[in-house]
Amino acid sequence: MARTNPVQFLQQVRTEVSKVTWPGRNEVVISTIMVLVLVLLASLFFLIADQVISFLVSLMLSIR
Repeated sequence: MARTNPVQFLQQVRTEVSKVTWPGRNEVVISTIMVLVLVLLASLFFLIADQVISFLVSLMLSIR
């Protein structure tokens, strides 16, 4: 395994970071809104699924 000194390592890191395309403000805002909407939809789905399963289980347990 080749060893590099810290200065060379930091130069390589700086070179790689300069290649990154950072998102703009608009892209960050749109992505954040999309994440929040999908979290809301997933929460509603799991709430409804939980209520249905709870109802079915209580229905099955009440049958004697």
